[in-house]
Amino acid sequence: MKKKKNLRILLIVICACVFWVGYQLLKGNGTETDIEQGVKHPNVVIIYADDLGYGDISAYGVGKLNTPNIDRIATEGIRFGNGYATSATCTPSRYSLLTGQYPWRNAKAQVLSGDAPFLIDTEQPTLPKILKNAGYRTAVVGKWHLGMGDGYVDWNETIKLNPNAIGFDYSYVMAATNDRVPNVYVENGDVVGLDKTDSLKVSYKKNFEGEPTGKANPELLKVMYSHGHDMSINNGISRIGYQKGGKSAQWIDENMADTFLVRAQQFVKQRSDNPFFLFYALHQPHVPRVPHPRFVGTTGMGPRGDVIAEADWCVGEFLKTLEQEGLMENTLIVFSSDNGPVLDDGYLDESAEKVGDHTPAGPLRGGKYSLYDAGTRVPFMVMWKDKIKPGVSNTIISQVDLVASLSKLTGQTVPQTDSEDMLDVLLGHSQKGRESVVVEGLYHRTAFRKGDWILIPAYEGTKKVSWGVDNETGFGYDTQLYNITDDIAQRNDLAKQMPEKVNELMEEFRIILDDN
Repeated sequence: MKKKKNLRILLIVICACVFWVGYQLLKGNGTETDIEQGVKHPNVVIIYADDLGYGDISAYGVGKLNTPNIDRIATEGIRFGNGYATSATCTPSRYSLLTGQYPWRNAKAQVLSGDAPFLIDTEQPTLPKILKNAGYRTAVVGKWHLGMGDGYVDWNETIKLNPNAIGFDYSYVMAATNDRVPNVYVENGDVVGLDKTDSLKVSYKKNFEGEPTGKANPELLKVMYSHGHDMSINNGISRIGYQKGGKSAQWIDENMADTFLVRAQQFVKQRSDNPFFLFYALHQPHVPRVPHPRFVGTTGMGPRGDVIAEADWCVGEFLKTLEQEGLMENTLIVFSSDNGPVLDDGYLDESAEKVGDHTPAGPLRGGKYSLYDAGTRVPFMVMWKDKIKPGVSNTIISQVDLVASLSKLTGQTVPQTDSEDMLDVLLGHSQKGRESVVVEGLYHRTAFRKGDWILIPAYEGTKKVSWGVDNETGFGYDTQLYNITDDIAQRNDLAKQMPEKVNELMEEFRIILDDN
């Protein structure tokens, strides 16, 4: 009798252990059973600026602009000093953030025209798909610049290949950039506010008969171009490319920040039992810089400074909405930029003349388009109220790592890509970041950082951007080697002094490049 009783007790203990282990496994894997049992993942918001430099955010302590709302993310979360975009230009960086793949692995991942075909393969894993699989509602609001359609876009009909094709439930975007046609918003594949009796036509080859251009009609401009942006005119600003018709749908640049902010706020206010993922892609401080009148003259640095102040206000208003909706405590917020800074990027907006002693790149060398560090080393910060302990991290991390890290956070299978699981780093549980990272400048040319060393191979090409931008490319006939612990400004090239180090890094670099 005693043996039977002991056996029953043993069986009960074994069953309890099996149940507990099984529950923990389900909890860790983020399956549908997990969601059904009420284990809730945090909301995720990525706020992505456009052409914002390492020195443009006051939390980094190296520039002269004041950005109190963006600073809040840094001071209440973790500010990364070695956070990288994958590319010094916009389309490639956005491609990497959403796919977890280095952009130089895809020859088409270059700066796209406004009528370029959809860039991301709809069959490949993407961040919105992964989070949607974990039960998330997903949305993108703001700049897209990853292509639309399959090679020909009829802007007057629903565009089937739009952001929703890679996992977004809702999209409200500009097709490309604010300096490229078409100058319209696209919501879930449809041009917003389009009058079908005034059909919209777009071309990047030739102008439409009778349509004015900045080059031929400078008297119609309120913002004068400096180079390249001299084609179709909308809202007194000439752009890259040609468009005709669709007048009722064309945006007003001064209202763009408010337009995107309202859509982002509306999305997070939707009530649901499911968590949400929002990719809030700001257009500032990309050219043309046309701030709302509320911000004109507020910084003394001209339109570039003023649109950064406008972007900071947008971030503040968005954070207020999260608080008002009771969402802040369960929302992970990532803030970063797609590439480094540039002053004159096509318009005579006095950005260079009025920058004063502000340093958009901080102590770093280069900027947008550049293989030097300021091209890809950008503001990078993460906040999760009461979950992430405030601090500063100098570990190396890349935006490409968000795919693996957020997959891990939500219990999803981590795809086999260039993305590395940096979840513990993002949450402040570890200082062990990447050992190395590959970054890209113009024309898919790449540089390699490992630890404190940066290797830039020899590349033919001009030392300055060839079309009039006053930024260095990083190209040269000789390989360059820098130790950024002692030389953060990359002025002391050690390649000739340390050929063995060059060879060691080059060998590791080639292994990564060859694995394509």
